[in-house]
Parts: sequence; structure tokens; C-alpha cells
Amino acid sequence: MIELSTLPDVILTILLVIFLARALGLYLSKVFMGRPSLLDPIMVPFESALMRLMGVDPDHQMKWKEYAVALLSLNAAGLIFAFLLLTFQGGLPLNSLGAPGMSWDLALHTAASFTTNTDFQHYVPEQQVSLLSSMLGLLVLMFLSAATGISVMVAFTRGFSRRDGSIGNFYFDVTQAFTRVLLPLSVLGALLFILAGVPQTLTQSVTIYPWTGGAQTIPLGPVAAWDGIEFLGTNGGGFYAANAANPLQNPSAVTNLISVVLMLLIPFASPFMFSRMVRREQEARPLLATILSIFLLGLFLMIFFQSSNPFLASTGVSQSGGYLVGAEQRFTLPESALFQVTSIYSNTGATSMALGSLTPGAQIDLFWGMFLQCVPGGDGTGFGMLLINVILAIFVGGLMVGRTPEYLGNKIGKHQMKWAAVTILSHPFAILIPTAITFVFGLASFSGGTAAHQFTVVLYEFTSESANNGSGMSSLNDNTLFFNLAGTIVMLVGRYLPIIAMLAIGGSLASTDPAPPGPGTLKTNSATFTIYLILFITIVTGLLFLPVLVMGPFAQGALGGP
Repeated sequence: MIELSTLPDVILTILLVIFLARALGLYLSKVFMGRPSLLDPIMVPFESALMRLMGVDPDHQMKWKEYAVALLSLNAAGLIFAFLLLTFQGGLPLNSLGAPGMSWDLALHTAASFTTNTDFQHYVPEQQVSLLSSMLGLLVLMFLSAATGISVMVAFTRGFSRRDGSIGNFYFDVTQAFTRVLLPLSVLGALLFILAGVPQTLTQSVTIYPWTGGAQTIPLGPVAAWDGIEFLGTNGGGFYAANAANPLQNPSAVTNLISVVLMLLIPFASPFMFSRMVRREQEARPLLATILSIFLLGLFLMIFFQSSNPFLASTGVSQSGGYLVGAEQRFTLPESALFQVTSIYSNTGATSMALGSLTPGAQIDLFWGMFLQCVPGGDGTGFGMLLINVILAIFVGGLMVGRTPEYLGNKIGKHQMKWAAVTILSHPFAILIPTAITFVFGLASFSGGTAAHQFTVVLYEFTSESANNGSGMSSLNDNTLFFNLAGTIVMLVGRYLPIIAMLAIGGSLASTDPAPPGPGTLKTNSATFTIYLILFITIVTGLLFLPVLVMGPFAQGALGGP
């Protein structure tokens, strides 16, 4: 029997997330609709002074192209700054461990990774990144990438209710995402981690002398502060190479559950914020139900597939606690499964398990979360991907019944469908093309594994980068010129093409005349539409990705498991 004594904790954690997410969603709607909110007395003077310093008029409303240019410019500046910092960190202060400057290709991959909210690490962070690079470079980018995602979600949402073609002011949106959301919540999260035993210090290491003799150097740093924005911002890059499997970064079941709450908080709050901003609060129900249904199914499948390895059944090896190869023994299977499914399905990418050691069924489950990108997906952009799927589903549904597709009083036409189709199709292209190039030209080297497992590892690498997830399987030597450059391109395409599409669709909707609902309008706040949306997302994703899974995890399982 699997150890299920912690299953009630898992259920309570999910219920707590929904309760907190509703409150946060209402708060977010007030902030981004310009209504009075909790932090106004503190933040309004600060934000006004910051806008004057930047020379930004917060009342200036941007069209989608201007919004996109501002977003891309600020993100490019962050990427260049981090690239230079990582390249020259060897000669900069706050580097007591003597981390050398990164090679240009690794620095580029790392800077692009943290700018795009991917946080994929082709290096050992506690050895190859200085404290200055961590605090001034990567930590800042984790805030910027999360704030960018939230800003895109807000701008996209405005497109459904405005009629003047504008979708907001990016500089003011990203500032408020910093000051009103990420900064206060990440500070609260860091305090909770400190109370739970996670270190927070500017000391880079401590040397201990075990009673058995010798000496051991333990890397330290602002780990609690890192954890706060890593999980809240759905970033995922660990302060340590082992990420959440490291007992300093994730010491107990308490910190494990805090991490889960932080990862799900903003993505689950998004439907509530959206419904308030479009002034149709019942619209939150089908969106939240879709997210919850697929997420809970993914959690169930993870526990089921990790409950036992059929290839060990005949050996007499005990699997009473589940198949726990590569899992942290201080956590039960439900706790580990909740963390890992939450991390992958929210596109955070943090790991508390060795993903390459999971059963093939569990690996397929994690692939599925990255293929979907929207249940719940990363901060802001995950919900944006869900709305794109909604637009596609409504258009297809309208064709089936012979009615003009409409959503929230907006007619869905050629322009919206063009951008939605490009977004959906770009994901498999960004994954499959570099995967094919890797094997055609023999550009990968592995530490072991069958051919099917090696294919799975490379497929997972590019899937994770395209989905801006950031998790990986350790048997691939990915710190090479090819994987650093190919990964950089995949991450940039996987991040900014959907963002541009979301802004373009939002801008086009904001420029069209309202379409009043008629007798043939599809009712989107119904159980029927919820079921239809779940099936639509599942079928489309299956058609795009199931064939390639046959060459990896399915073949891997047929040949003898992990």
C-alpha cells in the first residue's frame, strides 16, 4: 500500500490555494482597474515618484504594438545586463567562492533563460554563479519575467472590455506588478521560509569539521529570498543544483507545501481577476473548472504511475511506499507528486525528484503538462494561453453549429484566429525541429540509458525550454555550444511569440465594435462549455504531440522502464 497518510494535507493545500486565489484575484482586479486597494497609502507615492523619474505618463494608454515594443525593449535590456554580469563576474565583487566568468554561450543561455521565466540551468549554481550575479542579475530577472507575464495577462484581458484600441501602459503595469503583487508576496513567502528553517544570509559559505575528520564547505546565501520569488514567480531555477531536493532549500514537508501554495497562487487567481475585469464574474467558473480538472487528473496520474514499477514486481523488491527511486525520502509519494505536478503544470520547473528516474507513465504525465502550458501555466502567460484555447474552441464550435463565433461580446474573426493558430503551432515546431537536428547530426552526448530514454531526455530538454518550464533530466550533457544556442532560440521563441500574439489579439478585440449576444451565441459560463473546453484542449494537444511521445516514453516503457 502507498503511504497515503499525507493525502489529506495535499487536499487541504489545494483548497487553501483556491481560497487564497479568489481573494488575490479580487485584489488584482482592483489594482489593475485603478480602483482603491490595500497598499495604496504606501505604494501610490512611491509609484508616482518612480513614474516621474522614468519620464512615464501612467495615463498614456498604448496600442498593442507600442505595448509590445516597450515590453521587448525592457526585457532585452535585462537580458544584456545579465549577460555582461555573468560574463565578467570573475573580476567583480561579492565573489568569495571565486566563480569565474561564464563562457559567452553559457552566459547567453543563462541570461535568456531567466529573462524568459524559464530559468533553465546548464551550470551548477552554487559553484558557478557569484553572489553579485545571483542578487543583482538573476534575482532581478526573476522579478522582471514574472512581472512581464502578469502585465501581458492584464493587457490581454483589457482587450475584451475596451473599445478604443488601447490595452494599457506597459511601464505602469509592470511597475504595479512589482510593487503591488510580487514584492509584498515574495517578502511574505521569504519570511515563511526563514521561519521554516531555510537559510537567509549574505555569507557565501560556511566550513564545518565533522567528528569523523576533514572539512566540508557548505554553500549559503539568500536562499529564502530566492525561494520566495522562485516559486511565486513560477521561475523554478534553484539556488542549488539539486533545487527543491536540497534540504537547505526545501528542508521539510512544511516548506514543500509553502512552495506549492506560492506556485499556484497567481495562476489560480487569474480566472477570478479576469472575470472581474470583464465584469462577468460567472466566467471564472468554467476557466477555473478546466484548470482544476486537468490539474487534478495530472496529480492522480502521477501518484498512480509512481505507486509501483511493474518491472520490479517480479523481483520481490518492496514498493510499499511507491516507486521512490529518485525521490526524496523525507517526503511521502503524495507530497512529492503534488510538488512535482504543481511545478511542471505551472511551468515553474523546480524539481524535488530526479525526473529521469521516474516511471515512463509519470514522465508522460509531466510532458503533458508542458504541452498544455495552460493548466494553470506560468504567471500571466499561462492564463493567456488558456484564453487562446478558449478563442480557438469557440471558433471551432461556431463553425460546427453555423453561428458567428462570439466571446464576451466580441466577435472572433480572421485576425484573432491567425494569431491563435500561430501560437498553438509554434510550440511543436520549437520542440520538434531542434530535437530532429540533435539526432540527425549526432549533437548529443549522454551518461547512459537506452536509445528510447536518450530520445526522451532530448525531447524533454526542448519541451521544457519551449514551454518556459526550466526542468530537465540529468543524463544529457547540455552545456555545449549547440544546446546553449539552440536552447536560447527555443526559449525566446517560446516566450515572446505567444506574448506578441496575446497582445495582438487583445489589441484587435479592443478595436472592434461590440457583438451583442444572440440566440446562437455559445454560453461559456455553463457546464457544457466547460466539458467541451476540456475535451478540445486535450484532443488538440494529443493530435500535436502524441506521435512523438511514442518514440520516447512509450517506447521506453515497452523496453523496460526508466
